[in-house]
Formats: sequence, C-alpha cells, structure tokens
Amino acid sequence: MIANKLKYCLAAETATFPGLRNIDIRQLVSASNVSVLTASYDGAALNAIRASKPIQISALGTYIVQLLYLRHAAGPLIRGVVAPPASVSFVWMTVPGRLATGYPPNIAFMTPISSNLDGHSSTAPMVYRTHLTVLEEVSSLYPSRPVFKVPRLASDGSEQVEQWLSISYPQFKADVEAYAKYWAHALQADGLPVGTVIGTWLGGMTYLDVLHIYGLTRAGYVPQLFSLRLPNPDVVYELLHKAGAKALVYDRSFGDVVSSCPLPTHMALESAIVDVSGYPLPSMPQVASGDDIAMIFHTSGSTSGSPKLVPCNYTWLEAMITKAFHSTVPNNAARQDVTTWLGSVCHIGQNFMFWGSLQHGSCTIQPTKITFSSDELLDMVARCGLNRLNQFATFLVAQLRASRSNPKLLNALRGMDEVLYSGLALPREDEEWAYQNQILLKNLFGNTECGAMLLSIGGKEANARHLRPIESTRYGFFLVSPQSTETAHVDANSQLRELVILAESPDCPHSSLRASDGHYHTGDLFLEVSPGCYVSRGRDDDWIKSQNSLRCDTKAIEDNVRATCGDLISDCIVVGNGRPSPALFVEAKGDIDEATLKKDIIRRTRHFHARRYLHERITSTSLVFVVPKGTLPRTATKGNIRRRAVEEAFRLQLDAVFGSSF
Repeated sequence: MIANKLKYCLAAETATFPGLRNIDIRQLVSASNVSVLTASYDGAALNAIRASKPIQISALGTYIVQLLYLRHAAGPLIRGVVAPPASVSFVWMTVPGRLATGYPPNIAFMTPISSNLDGHSSTAPMVYRTHLTVLEEVSSLYPSRPVFKVPRLASDGSEQVEQWLSISYPQFKADVEAYAKYWAHALQADGLPVGTVIGTWLGGMTYLDVLHIYGLTRAGYVPQLFSLRLPNPDVVYELLHKAGAKALVYDRSFGDVVSSCPLPTHMALESAIVDVSGYPLPSMPQVASGDDIAMIFHTSGSTSGSPKLVPCNYTWLEAMITKAFHSTVPNNAARQDVTTWLGSVCHIGQNFMFWGSLQHGSCTIQPTKITFSSDELLDMVARCGLNRLNQFATFLVAQLRASRSNPKLLNALRGMDEVLYSGLALPREDEEWAYQNQILLKNLFGNTECGAMLLSIGGKEANARHLRPIESTRYGFFLVSPQSTETAHVDANSQLRELVILAESPDCPHSSLRASDGHYHTGDLFLEVSPGCYVSRGRDDDWIKSQNSLRCDTKAIEDNVRATCGDLISDCIVVGNGRPSPALFVEAKGDIDEATLKKDIIRRTRHFHARRYLHERITSTSLVFVVPKGTLPRTATKGNIRRRAVEEAFRLQLDAVFGSSF
C-alpha cells in the first residue's frame, strides 16, 4: 500500500514517441501532493497496463501498486495523469508549451480513474482514440475553423462552382450527432441493438456520406462500407451475409438494385438538416476490448469472384489515428492547412487522410468530382486557400502534364506545401519533371488492410523519393530470396525485400488476414537504398517466375512500353507466370491496325529488351496481345489492372502461343 498519496507513471511506447524517452513529467506538473515516477515501457508493458496488471519498473526497482491506464493524445502529445485527491474522479492536465519534437500545445483528455488507498483499485472502461474521440476534442479546439468546404454549383445546371460553402468544426460535430440520433431511432425501430453491423452502400464523395458513416458509428453501430456498383448486387448481399450485417443503408442511385435485398433497407438521407426533435443522443460507444470491430472495409480486388472482408478493430483504428497524425503534420503551424478529398470515404485512403487532417484542425475540400479539372484546382487555390494537394497518382499525372503548357497551374503546384500522391507510382518521366520544376512531391504508400505504411522523405534533396516506415509502427523487410555467398557479383534482384507488418505492430490487420506466422505479408517488394530507407520495386506479383523459376520484373517492361509507346496504347500489363517468357497485353489508343501496332511496339522496345536476360525478353509480335480499351480486368477502387486476373481470362490465348499452361 502506498500511504497518504498515490504514485503515477507516464507510460509511453518508445516507437510512438521517438526522442521522448524517459521524459520527466515533473517538469510539466508541479503540485505538493503529487508524486511522479517516470519510465519507458515496451509493448508488453503497455499491454499489461491495459490489462490492469501490476508492473515492475526495472529501471527504478519499484512496483506500481496503484495501476492506472494512461494514454497519449494525438501522436506525440503527452497524455498523463496526476495524483488526484483521496477520492478519485476525473483528472485533467494541460501540456504547456512545445515538446522536443515541436508539436503544438494541447489539452490532454484524461481517462476516468477509480481507486482508494487500500491497495485495491479498478479502472474505467478502456478509452481508445477513434475518429469520434478526435472529433469531440477538435470541435472545441477549433471553433471558428472550417473543417470542410463543399461546392454549390451554378443554378444554370453547369458544373461551375458558384460558391464554396464552409462547414465549421462545431457544425460538423452537431450534424454528426443529429445523424446519430436519426440512425439510432431508425435502427432501434428495426429491433437492431448497438453493435450491429450495418451495410453502408454510398458514393463516398460528399459531406453527407461522411455524416452517414460518422452518424452510424456515433450511434454505436458498425458500418460495413461499400462504394462502387459491383457487377452483381448478389455479391454485395453475400458480403453482407459474411459480415453478419442486419440492414443496408443505400444511396438513392443504388435504389434500382436493392429491391431484392434480403435485409431491411434504408435510403440514405439527402440533407444535412434532419428533424430529430425528441430523439435522444446515444451515449458515446463504449469499447470493451481492442479486438471489438469498429468498421468493415473490403479489398479493392476480388478473390474467387468476390472482394474480401477487411474487419477493423479498435486497436487497429487507434493505430490509424496515430499514423494519420504523423502523415499530415502542417509545415506551418501558424496557419490552417487546406487539402483535397483523395477518394471515396467508403475506402481507407480518404478516411486515413481525413483522420490526420482532423487532428491538426485542417480543412478538406470536397471537389465536384474526383477527376477535377485544372481550372477547378486553380479555383480551389484562389478561393479556398488550397496548400496541400492529395490525389491518386493517376489523377495527379493529368495535372502534371497539363502544367507543362499552363504556367499558372505550374506556379500553383510549385506553391503547394506538399503534393501528395498514393495508389500507384508516378511514371518516371512525370516524377522527374516534377522534381526538376521544384514541385514538392510526397509518396504515401499503403493498402486497405494496413492504411498508409510508408511515407517518402520529400523535399528537394536527392533522397526526397526514398520511403520510410511511418512512426509508431513495427515492420520487417524480409529478403525474398536467400543471398548467395558463392560469387562476388551482387544481383540487385537478390536484394529484394518484402514488407511485412509484424504481429506486434499496432496496425497489423485482423487475424483473418494474417499468415500462419502471425504477421501480415503485404507482397510489396523494396530495395533498401540506405539504412531504413527504401524504394519500391513493385508487388510480389509484379515479379513473375519463368518456366525455369527465374524472376522477371514485369513492372520494368510495362514502364518501358508506356514510355516508348504512350501515343499508341492507353495501358498495358505483362503476364507469363510459369511460361518460357513474358507476354504483353495492351489496350490500343484509337483505331490502329493490330498487326502494325504489334510491330511498332516490338521496334520501339527492342533496345530495352536487348539488355535483358533471355527469359525476360519480349521480342516477337506473337507475344503481344492487343485488346480494346477497357477490356483488361481492374480493381474497383484505383483502377489497377489485375495481373493474375488477366492470366486467367486469357489463358487459352496464352496456351496457344506457349503450347501449355503452368
């Protein structure tokens, strides 16, 4: 028993707080009735804290008798607890000034504590940081800032933006709470209790879509998020069944296909103004365990004809909140960042970016469409103060190429604090041109299962494009092939490493998605160019193995074809796993004679292939397959051509050329 006063400790994971190890919070808290211990904990110790178990602080040789659950605020902001009076209730503390890493001051929201001085103690339900707790915090921190700017189109029916309407942080919170009241009332009338999975089939590109998702979670339900029309609504119904969903909320545009839905359906509201008078506001969702599911996404590609479920628990969600904070730190804390919608809020990419922007009090612009024009981009700069551009690489390329002949657009891109892209690598030519013209690129590397994982260094130095793991993560980069010691020659391909999300990393996805070793193997390959810095070498399935098990870099071939034949083709993909050599599929651009197109491709790429191993070469027109534009199967979200699906779809044609299939 500790007499007279309690002792508390600041618990911080060193991976989350680089440079803040062994901070003495006596420098931050001074009170005669407070006794503070400091120590650094590893992951196991933090888990023990969460489980309310006594921990020995070996560095101090002291046992924590009165154990509290101590948490951190957004990213590196410290969340601690000071000793309360004899009767413990809620304790708050303000972190004054800036800490070592330069983050702004903030209020640390405390966990409620229950205890006494008899050596017996209990802790309140665990509080995880989520998009909802962040919204609770920032709505009061930034009462006058806009969180969204949404377009009001001209009354003449054109796509011209007449006005960009601002939605403040407090208004957003109020709208979310109104939607929470609405959905709690509607779903409880269906007999659906809190915690039920609710299918949510929305476009994902509007403020109202955000309100539906946040409103459902604020009401205590688990949204299962769909955004795009699937070829057959039966696939949606199968996924709803797999997730145990009990109802479906759908956008009006999907109304013609939900009549056969086996679940109760509700059409999504079409106004931010909703009459919920007399409806009570549900209490904030309580999380009993970090393994509880917060929301469900889906993979953007299909396996056996259907996307896979990606269940996201609260431990994972909190890790996303932390990573998002690190990925969106403003360059200038004295002004508000203004950024753009990345993609559908029914997918992880836009959620991740918004979770980061929200924590920093930034503003997100809802464009008229995801493929917004250069004129609209310039309008967002002029009227909304856009200073950080977020786009998928495919759409950013269009802006970069337009800026070559548009000085005003080029100056706008140069003036951005950051031009962030994701989804795909930029074509080498466009990337080089952007760097040569002082456009500050940032590459955010991620996937649905893990959110963002790596972020490029950025800036203007030679290492600007090198990728590094985002803070607070624990990743492995495992060699794909064993290294040979029999020769002094080092083959760069033998140095390829697969990015693996370790089981102890807080962002390691749901157990149903992990490998038998407990880790999550991304299939993404990298070369380590300096300690802790990497360059992407494509996905594992970008490297096919030939008939004699030699590896072939398909991405390099594709990049060369796009660079040399961009005026002839709209897109391409290389296949040939288990074949004697690779084969090339191209979607022709315009009305071009097939035989002539094949000859032109072989002629233009001959020099490139002359420098490659025999098993990597495409030197015959018989290995080039021409198909109409839009024929090759793609992922639903990013539009990436799916290599394995192409091989399956065109197996007979490949067999006819090679004689047999692998």
